Amino acid sequence: MNYQNILLSSENGIAIIKLNRPKSLNALNRELMRELADCIEKLENDKSVKIIIITGNEKAFAAGADLNEFYNKTPNEMFENYRFLEWERVYKCFKPLIASVSGYALGGGFELAMICDMIVASDSAIFGQPEINVGLMPGAGGTQRLTKIIQKHRAMEYILSGKYIDVWTAYRLGIVNKIVPTEIYLEMTIKFVKEFLNKPPISLNIAKDSIKMSYEMNLQEGLEYERRMFYYLFSTKDSIEGVSAFLEKRKPNFKGE
Repeated sequence: MNYQNILLSSENGIAIIKLNRPKSLNALNRELMRELADCIEKLENDKSVKIIIITGNEKAFAAGADLNEFYNKTPNEMFENYRFLEWERVYKCFKPLIASVSGYALGGGFELAMICDMIVASDSAIFGQPEINVGLMPGAGGTQRLTKIIQKHRAMEYILSGKYIDVWTAYRLGIVNKIVPTEIYLEMTIKFVKEFLNKPPISLNIAKDSIKMSYEMNLQEGLEYERRMFYYLFSTKDSIEGVSAFLEKRKPNFKGE
């Protein structure tokens, strides 16, 4: 696919997907989400890529959905044309997915950031679900994911009022992992993810999946799933290498096998 709405670069195990609709503050339309889902799928199959970063620009990560696509649509038209399949594809990415946010992350932009596994935000980042102000509500996971991150009463406050969440409040609420200077926010995100690069890829991906399953299963089901994945990792060469290196007091050489 020839991408028109995103830019892709990759180096040293880190792929960076840049949302690239600057004239609309990276408003998310269907074509951009199709491209993003396609790109994620290709990166999953690229063994040289261990970590994926999604970013925008200093002014906006993504300022929301492109409302021009929704104008005068009926409920049936929305149901037929907006199944959010691309969003689900991004969410199901099995490699670690990091949002590098600067400026506005509103509506769908906030929901896209929450789909990611971690969020590194610039000190100018602003989050929010302002859909209520145009007679709508979050439709790409905001009511569910924000509630799981900050609990019901806080989610009610921000979604029903539509008010913004400044980056320091977002950090205190547990939405954001790290706050960095705006001028070097992407460079600092890359520095942040390098902490994970030398980890065994299979363990990294399966641990991520098990954490996500904690939102899909009850406690007992989640514990059983975790144990199955724990046992499975003993079949990998990386687990043998990791334990051997520990006992031999040397650095492990993980190969993703």
